[in-house]
Parts: sequence; structure tokens; C-alpha cells
Amino acid sequence: MRITVFAVGRMKAGPERELADRYFDRFSKAGSPLGFDFQGVSEITESRAQTVDLRKAEEAARLFEALDAGAGLILLDERGKALSSEDFAGQMGRLRDDGKRQLIVAIGGPDGHDPRLRQRADLVLALGSLTWPHQIARILVAEQLYRAATILSGHPYHRS
Repeated sequence: MRITVFAVGRMKAGPERELADRYFDRFSKAGSPLGFDFQGVSEITESRAQTVDLRKAEEAARLFEALDAGAGLILLDERGKALSSEDFAGQMGRLRDDGKRQLIVAIGGPDGHDPRLRQRADLVLALGSLTWPHQIARILVAEQLYRAATILSGHPYHRS
């Protein structure tokens, strides 16, 4: 399954990007034997539309363009489900085992996601009830993808 992280907003060079890249690299290596082919991060600029609804719609249109028919979609949203790392790994494994050929994990912009994306998503996931800056959310996603791969492979990185 090809996995891409879709992010509204660009992450500048610096320690946050280095840490996210380190975990994405680990995920790429650990996930490959499990059938997870990490395709990288697709960054788009935030919409400059006049209203929140238009901004969300424009950003959603860009994400819809990247989605293959039948692809899996996980949206990050503070109003989503809070899962344990084991449950998140289980969701990843199920999407792969259900024959999804593509999975996009989407980090929205400051205004959040368009309702059409929420309806289309296989999972709306919260990284807790706190609101995280975009850079930290990306690091958390990268680390959880790596952690999911280690859980599914039985690697001792994750301890229950």
C-alpha cells in the first residue's frame, strides 16, 4: 500500500523538520517489509480564499485530486477518534489487508477539513483533545506511522 502524508502548509527547514524526516525515514525502512510503501509528504500552500468555507473547499479539492479511486483516507482532526497506538496500527493493517492500494494521511490547514473530506474518510483521528501546531502534528504523525510499523512487525520499540 502506497502511503502519503498530505499536509496543508509548508514546513521550513529546522529541528522540527529534521525530527519529522527522521521518523519518516524510519517508517520507510520498517514499513516496506510489511507492504507499506512510503511515498513522502505532499505539501500544498494554504488557500488564500476570502472565507473559511472557501478555503476548506479549495484545500479539499487539492486532496481529492491526489486520492485514487478506492484509496484509504485518514484525516487528522481534534474532533476525531482518539486511538491507542495499538489500535492505530490495527487500522493501518486492516486498510492494507482490505486491499487498499493507497492511503493518504491528511493534516489540514488552520481552518480544518472540509465536511466532504470528513464524509469520505475511513478514519478521522485526533492526536488528543489538544490543538497542536502544524509542525508538531507532522512529527507526531511521522512517529506514529513508524510506531505502527514496529507494532505490526513485533519489534520491541513499542512497549505496552
